[in-house]
Order: sequence, then C-alpha cells, then structure tokens
Amino acid sequence: MLTINNKTDALIIVDVQNDFCPGGVLAVPEGDKVIPVINQLIPKFDKVYTTQDWHPEDHISFKKQGGIWPPHCVANTKGADFHPGLKVENAIHIFKGTDKNKEAYSGFQGTDLSGKLKENGIRRIFITGLATDYCVKATALDGLKQGFEVVVISDAIKGVDVNPDDSKKALQEMKDAGVFIIKSGKLY
Repeated sequence: MLTINNKTDALIIVDVQNDFCPGGVLAVPEGDKVIPVINQLIPKFDKVYTTQDWHPEDHISFKKQGGIWPPHCVANTKGADFHPGLKVENAIHIFKGTDKNKEAYSGFQGTDLSGKLKENGIRRIFITGLATDYCVKATALDGLKQGFEVVVISDAIKGVDVNPDDSKKALQEMKDAGVFIIKSGKLY
C-alpha cells in the first residue's frame, strides 16, 4: 500500500485525448479503458495535472513533414479534446507539442509543468494515461530527471505496442530508471 500525501503528491494524466482513444486517428487499443480507473483516482488528489498534445497543423511529427505519425491532436480540434468521459474540469492543463519544429512526448518537454509542480510543493508524481510506450514513459523518465519521485499506476495506462512488447519493455525501462510501478488498488 502507498499513502497519498496531498501536500506533496500530484496526479498527472497524460494525453487521454480523443485521437488516442478508440475511433481516433492514432488510437491506443482499449485506450478508453483507463478512464474509469483515472476517474476513481482523481478525487484522491488535491492537485491534478493533465498533459495534452496540442499540435499545429504542420507539426514535425506528422508524415507530411517527414515525421512518423498521421496528423493527430491538432490544436482546437475534436481530436485534441479530452475523451468526454474523463472528469478533468478542475485539473491544471499543460499543452505540449505546440512548437511545430519540436517533438514532445514528455509532459515536461517545452512546458512549464516542472515549475508548476515545484511551485505547489510537489515532490512525488503519480502518472496515468496514454500511451505507456511513448508519452507515459517519456513523462515518467523526465519526471525523475526533474527531481521528482515517480509512480506509474499500471492499471491506468495503456500502450500502442507498434512493436510487440513495446509496453512491457517501456515498463521495464521505467523500473530500471527508478520509477515505482503500482496498481491503483494499492493507493490510499
């Protein structure tokens, strides 16, 4: 069991957006299955942050610009909106990938997330969301680099698995780096 300390702990919800959920242009298989788990976690935390891909139409990650992904999460489109089932009205929203010339998998990359967390006295972050093998992993590893203790909630994340076992490998990489992996039922 792991006790949440609302003075120093925060929940981070990574990229639970329409384009990454079933029916989206870059859907994570069963990506919407994390939503009920995340919604149950939200009330346990006084401080909740979300990250959101918020790309310009000509973002470097898109195939047309030489990237590897189809256009997704274009700013101010339905695809960039949070999944309608996610209850994040009171969260602090962080937009990433807003510079057309820079990739941004991590919620810390090119954002003020670290500053906002530190301003609020946060020392430990609990990460949920999409996708395990990309933005969740990058956010967790960057969280460690920023000096936070990092916990990934394993039943509140889903991976793309472009290659077989990508999510499994990502979890192992996070563990090896010092990220604590736990199921939501172990938090109180």
